[in-house]
Amino acid sequence: MIETERNKRKTDRAWNTLYQRLDEEGLLSGRPTSPFRSLAWKRGVAAAAVALLCLLVSVTYLNRSGQDTDPNLLTRRNSETATTLVTTLEDGSVVYLAGNTSLKFPEHFSSDRREVSLQGNALFEVAGNRKRPFVIETEDTRIEVLGTAFNVKSNDSSPFELSVQRGEVKVTLKKDGQDIHVKAGETVTLLSRRLQLSMTPDPALFDRYTKRIRFKDEKLGNILRVINLQNPDIRLETTPELWNRTLTVTFSNDTPEAMAELICLALDLKKTRQDNMILLFN
Repeated sequence: MIETERNKRKTDRAWNTLYQRLDEEGLLSGRPTSPFRSLAWKRGVAAAAVALLCLLVSVTYLNRSGQDTDPNLLTRRNSETATTLVTTLEDGSVVYLAGNTSLKFPEHFSSDRREVSLQGNALFEVAGNRKRPFVIETEDTRIEVLGTAFNVKSNDSSPFELSVQRGEVKVTLKKDGQDIHVKAGETVTLLSRRLQLSMTPDPALFDRYTKRIRFKDEKLGNILRVINLQNPDIRLETTPELWNRTLTVTFSNDTPEAMAELICLALDLKKTRQDNMILLFN
């Protein structure tokens, strides 16, 4: 609103300047002007008109830019290629971002939908919630899920591809509205501007995202949750007061015991094990 009022005042000043110039040249009062003054006036008016047009274009651009930019969206980008950047969203969904991949998402999801935007390749572990569908926007498609795990490839160097590990996903082609349901073990690919379904050729593709994972300023509770998702036989737990401690750390094919040791070294914690649970504490 403040920027709009400022731009309006600039526009008004430009019109006032042009009006004053017309009055000085006698065109508003009817005063005669010489041919030389008339020529100078025409050049001046032309210059003023160009300046005014530039101002109006600038105002329009600023207004549109303000409308297109959503200050409430957060961006998480993985600029590295050797590791997968893992982030946990507000609803508990986990996203594994491959190299040169970016994800835009709101800090707080709406009450009826969870919408994110993806550019690149990522593995999603979506928290189930039938009342709040999870929607992923890519350049060519819209992906709708309720709760599942799947891999999405939407980079510029290869065709769009989605493979479902668990659950079911609906993919809609934005251009013509074609939609297709993809189940566990199936892959949909965008070929010749059409979505085509096939069996997933390489189920091991999901594991590639979790071999070397990196967390950046992530809460300890979220890190332990991701570790437990990938290693259900041994659980890592911590005390409530440590849940929100943040940590930047990289794991490379480490066992749960080794990851627990690294976390303890980084945060100066202790650990103890009982049966299949490792507890981290102060």
